[in-house]
Amino acid sequence: MLQAFINVFRIPELRNKILFTLGMLAVFRLGHWIPLPGINQAQMTEALQTAQQEGGAVGNTLTTLAIFSGGAFSHSTIFGLGVMPYITASIIFQLLMTVSPRLKKLQEEGPTGRQKIQEWQRYATIGLCIVQGLGWLKFAEARGLIYAQWAASPMWWVMAVTALTAGTVFLMWCGEQIDKYGIGNGVSMIIMAGIVSAIPSSVAWVYNNFDPAADDKMGWLGLMSIVGGFVLVVGGSVLLTIAQRRIPVQQAKHTRGRKVFGGQRSFLPLRLNHSGVMPVVFASSLMIFPGVLFTSIASAFEQGSGAQNFFSWLHDQFANGEYLFIVCEVMLIYFFSYFWITVQFNPEELAKQLRDQGSFIPGLRPGPRTADYLEAVMERITYVGATFLAVIAVLPMVASNALRIDFAVTQFLGGTGLLIVVQVVLDFIQRVEANLVMRNYAGFLGGESGKGPRIQGRLPT
Repeated sequence: MLQAFINVFRIPELRNKILFTLGMLAVFRLGHWIPLPGINQAQMTEALQTAQQEGGAVGNTLTTLAIFSGGAFSHSTIFGLGVMPYITASIIFQLLMTVSPRLKKLQEEGPTGRQKIQEWQRYATIGLCIVQGLGWLKFAEARGLIYAQWAASPMWWVMAVTALTAGTVFLMWCGEQIDKYGIGNGVSMIIMAGIVSAIPSSVAWVYNNFDPAADDKMGWLGLMSIVGGFVLVVGGSVLLTIAQRRIPVQQAKHTRGRKVFGGQRSFLPLRLNHSGVMPVVFASSLMIFPGVLFTSIASAFEQGSGAQNFFSWLHDQFANGEYLFIVCEVMLIYFFSYFWITVQFNPEELAKQLRDQGSFIPGLRPGPRTADYLEAVMERITYVGATFLAVIAVLPMVASNALRIDFAVTQFLGGTGLLIVVQVVLDFIQRVEANLVMRNYAGFLGGESGKGPRIQGRLPT
């Protein structure tokens, strides 16, 4: 392993890519501490920490946004919106490409069409930044977190929204520069940097609250539960990310003159978690609305009435970590897992490609029969993948309530943040491994050059 790290810096091109990526991430962390003028930073930090600890609609919203902003919402910086507007725009266009013939045609045109779609995504990102920036500032104004003299000035509102929009656009540019000159997926690397930056504060919380002799502090059981749970969940997340169902594919033989070509046997890999982290993101986003809805309905009834008490009870049950909240989120994760493969996975097109390439699945007739088989296999493995996602998604909430540990600590036992970190790190290692082996260096998994075991999904050499 140590030799592999040394080899990374022996290759000038790879070394420059890694240093450039680290430099862009350092710029992101520096901008993370540039505050937005006109906001009481101390009150905002205290108010948001209280809201996240209490849960509810506001707490769930802030927890989700903190993942994509790197915690910049807690002190309102110019990077407060993070890359969430860009991610939202990307998801919207991915869904539109499945229903819009024009976008689908542009996608099929190759690099030129994809460049046009990316340009539209950037414009949509700016529009989302303006809307989300105004919503965030209105939220802060309603809680008295903006100084009165600033809140009364229209120019301040223009300045604040422009600063938040410029921050997101700059992060979007940084991500594209990492894609072009660095290594790894730029936007994903920025998100991961924001998530990982919360680890020191979580470790400090565990250190300050560990005292086996005190009844109100964490004991050895709680500490071992956190460490053991973290190791198991990370291992399960890695397994979930790289797990595949390999469908055997036989290539037909072709005779040209006196020579016979083809006949090789290969595999068609179907990922166990084909939808990635998207079902958890969608489910977490939708679970924000029940708490807001029940609160609004409860306020419409007379104080102390039966209806008011009933909707207040529903609001409490849809707080972060409660039974109804967990059940509904698990159901949404299953729904979006199947919805995502319906949108992204096309068994008819895949079966057509196999037939056009002269390949077939042994025992199945090319065409509709192959498409039905691939669809049935994907449905079965998606059920298993959705189950893993549901367990990992609800584990932080259950651990926080059961062990009475701050959610900022238990969020590293699962959830969206952990899945994103695992996927980004695996992708980064695969890319570095491919660069090492292409230049006849040993990879991270040891062995002689080109002879060591390979990481699943690594690019061919």
